[in-house]
Formats: sequence, structure tokens, C-alpha cells
Amino acid sequence: MKIKVVSNILKANDSIAEKNRQLFKENKLFVINLISSPGAGKTSLLERTIKTLNSKISIGVIEGDIATTRDAERIEKTGARVIQINTNGACHLDSNMVRTALQNFPLNGLDILFIENVGNLVCPANFNLGEDIKAVVLSVTEGDDKPKKYPGIFREAKILIINKTDLLPYTDCSIDKIKKESLEINPDLNIFEVSCRSGEGFDEWCNYIVSLSN
Repeated sequence: MKIKVVSNILKANDSIAEKNRQLFKENKLFVINLISSPGAGKTSLLERTIKTLNSKISIGVIEGDIATTRDAERIEKTGARVIQINTNGACHLDSNMVRTALQNFPLNGLDILFIENVGNLVCPANFNLGEDIKAVVLSVTEGDDKPKKYPGIFREAKILIINKTDLLPYTDCSIDKIKKESLEINPDLNIFEVSCRSGEGFDEWCNYIVSLSN
């Protein structure tokens, strides 16, 4: 019975996700579902990406959080179009939450839409929002064991962003181990090493984002 209930929930979610996908296609919009643990640096990544690419492409953001509008307020200061979704306890966004937010979020003129999911490496991996790709952010301060511990999101993602590389000397984390174990799970992952603080790796990352908008 539990399996049937979960199956029905995911089926209903996928149906709405397909409607979202059609809307994104109509607006010629590339959509990235951004997923990580709390504190890995999703919002900082978006802030620096938007500021770097402001003169090249137009980026919009849907912010997902359990509570507060703090991340949306940070993104708003970059000048990007942003809307907040508060899940009020739910550990992930679902396609209906995104669908509802889109009713008050104009897509015209945008090239890239980031959906910053709730901080969680587990539940968001299972819920399709209508995005083109999932991207997972892993900070070196979290340790190098996460790909094997949370393989689902690494299997579903097309992008892995290894963040906070400036802090690597102060950790026991091995980026080589992260890459090796992530690619064992998903050989097609595109991997970027960045520091939102120093800007290391941002040229390569931002060039990649621009290529997705074309």
C-alpha cells in the first residue's frame, strides 16, 4: 500500500511537471533545478553567477525554502527576477508548488531559470519540476563521502558543482575522491570546481551557463 501511494504521488507530480516543461519551452527558457544540503552555497553561487552574467544573459530565480524570504531578498539585490516559495515544512519543492509560483512570475525575456530547491540531498532527487537538468552543489566542508552516501541525486544530476574550494586547505576533503566516486555513479556528470568567495572556477562555470542559453 505504501508503495502504491508513493507511486501515485510521483505520477501526479510528473503530470504537472510536464505542463511546467511545456510552459518553459514556449518561453524558450532553459531551466536548472539546483539541489544541495543546507549551507553548501547555492544562493552564493547564484549571486555570483548572476552578477557575472548580468550583461550577457537574463537569469530568473525561483527560491525554495521551508521558511523566510532571506534567500530571495539576497537574489533581489542582484537585480534578477525572483519569487519565493515557502514549503512550510516540506523537505522539497514539487511541480505543483512551482506551477503555482509561475502564475505570478513572468517568464518573458528570461534566458535561464534557476529553481533553488530546499536544502536536502534526498527528497528533491525524486521530484521532477519540469526542469531541463538537475545540478547538485557539494561544498568541500561537507566531506568527500557524500556521493556514495546520497547516490540518488548524483545519479539524477547532469552537473556537479564542487564549491568552497578556497577552504580546501582547512579540511580533510579530497576533490579527487569526490570526482572519482561521483563519476562511478554517473559517468556523464559535468563537474565544476568553484569558490564563490574568490571567484576561482567561475569563468568556466559561467561560460557553460551561457552555452545552455543559446
